[in-house]
Order: sequence, then C-alpha cells, then structure tokens
Amino acid sequence: MTNLMAAFLLRPLKKRENAKKMMICSSNGIVDERFEPIGGIEQWIRIRGEDKNNPVILFVHGGPGAPYAPFSAWLRGWESDFTIVQWDQRGSGRTFSKNGAEGSGKLSFERLADDGIELSKFLCAHLKQKKIILIGSSAGSLTSLWMIKKCPELFYAYVGADQNSPEASRVCYQLSREAVLEAGDWKSLARLDKMGWEPTKWSRQQSSWLNQMAVRISKQVPDMVNDLMLPALLSAPDYSLSDILAVIKGMEFSSKQLFEELISFDYNAIGHEFKLPFFIIQGAGDILTPVSTARSYFDKIKAPCKKFVVIKNAGHLAEFANPEQFFKELRGCVGDLIK
Repeated sequence: MTNLMAAFLLRPLKKRENAKKMMICSSNGIVDERFEPIGGIEQWIRIRGEDKNNPVILFVHGGPGAPYAPFSAWLRGWESDFTIVQWDQRGSGRTFSKNGAEGSGKLSFERLADDGIELSKFLCAHLKQKKIILIGSSAGSLTSLWMIKKCPELFYAYVGADQNSPEASRVCYQLSREAVLEAGDWKSLARLDKMGWEPTKWSRQQSSWLNQMAVRISKQVPDMVNDLMLPALLSAPDYSLSDILAVIKGMEFSSKQLFEELISFDYNAIGHEFKLPFFIIQGAGDILTPVSTARSYFDKIKAPCKKFVVIKNAGHLAEFANPEQFFKELRGCVGDLIK
C-alpha cells in the first residue's frame, strides 16, 4: 500500500521520471492535448502514440467522474501499437474545471454516451481512421454500452474492463459481508446488516462506504485507491495539486448526479444483442464488479464474436493493476480485427 507521506516527498522525482518516460520522439508520433467542443461544451482529450497511423483506442473512464489521463505513463508500452485517447468526460477532471457544475448540465449515462459518440466521430476524422476500439471501464462500461448500441459502426470492437453487470452490487455486498464476518469485524458487520442487501435502498454515502470497504478487504490484489489511483495522480507529470483537487470535485459532482442510475441501471433497455465483437477483461480478485456477475451478463450477450478473459493478480481497474497482461489479452482479442 502506498505511503502517502513518502509519495508526497518523492512526487517531484516521480513526476520527472514519468515526464521522461512519456516523451515521444518518433517521426510519425502524436501528442495532442486539447479542449474540443463536444456536446455543446469544451471537453478535454489527450491523444498519444508512436505512430498516428496505428489503430485508435478510446478509453471511457469510470468513477463516475474519475479521469484516466493520470495513468498515461502506466500505459506507455501500449503506445507502440495503438494510439491511446484519454477523455475527461462531462463532469470530470479538466472538463469539469473548464465548465463548472452549471456548465456541465444534467448527467446521465446516455448523455455521456452521446458525447462519446460525437468524440468518436471526431477521432475517426481527425486521425483518418475508419473505426476505433472502445474500452469501457467500470462505470464507463455503462456509458460504452449505450455508445455501441447506438452507433456500432464506429467501433471495431467493444472491450469491457471491470465490466458493470446486473447483480454486481448485491454480490459485492455478499462478498464483503463474508469477509468482515471471517475477520471478526463486528462493527462493519453491524453496519452492513443495517444497510441491508437491496442496493436500490442504499444512500449514496452507504454505497460509497461499501465500495471503500470492498477495496480494503480485497486480498492479494492491488488496492484500487492507494496502490493505483493516488500514485497515478501524484506522479502525473502535468498534474498540479489544483488538478488533483479538480478530479476530486468532479468525482463528487458526477457520483451525486449519476448515483441513482448507476445503482439501478436498466440493462434490458439496451438489450443483449450487439452488432460488433464484444469482449470482457476482468480482474480475478475484483469484488466491486465480480467475475461471477460479469460472466453471467456476458453469457447473455449475442455478438458476431465474443470472449471473456480473467486477469490473475488483479482486482478492480485490472488494466492498471496488470497493464502488461491486460495488453496481451487485449491484443489477442482485437488483433485480427484491425489487420
């Protein structure tokens, strides 16, 4: 687990190391960071790769409201084969800083999906690509499902990372209860029993506490917050403390707006039939979005081709907990589609 005091002391060194690591010097490389008008507001994107003619991956981040741009150095090895696009969604990160709460408007997963579709069309034109690859992570998987349902023609494939699925919250609750019972944590057990097992009856504060506890009790996998998110934020070369504060404010804003839809998301409204290849890559030790519920959801999916992959020694945010293995599995899924 990350020692926060040590992380702050080492922050200047880590930022310099990552800045050097992220340098792209290839003749056809691309480093393009900008605010782009999307959905009527300015939204921030980062486009990086060793060869701008490579296939494009668009990350749709989770949270809600937790941008993945700080993880760019962690995905540096991906940029030889793909152009990676990070997008601070409406209500998140630098997009939230630019527009504020009033300028962000009312959030819904379908509204975010409409923004994502507009961005995908821009990327295809800007980077001269016929289609792109879509990775929807955690809560971003819900946005992505709407995107591929509405405009499958824009994407070579969908890759669900940390895929949200029906019954995930209930199973998370059950797994967490079993863990605290085994540990003899009677205080947490009493709090869980008071919440009850029905997610639609939880408050946002109760749901947030359950998620934090699920991360804490996950065994033999990186801690999503202390081992992944905080180190990424603190070591991102271009992130000031005010940028980190903006991420926190955006997460609070987005989670407040999207909580009710997140906890009772209607998968039937989207359906289970998709017109493009459909893949899920899930961390074996993920308690927040368990393998069992993701697999049950996957089994119902009808698609031209599909594959379910489990990443060992990874929990939630498997793409950052084990980026090399995730990348290997990703290439195995989409390699034949982009030749």
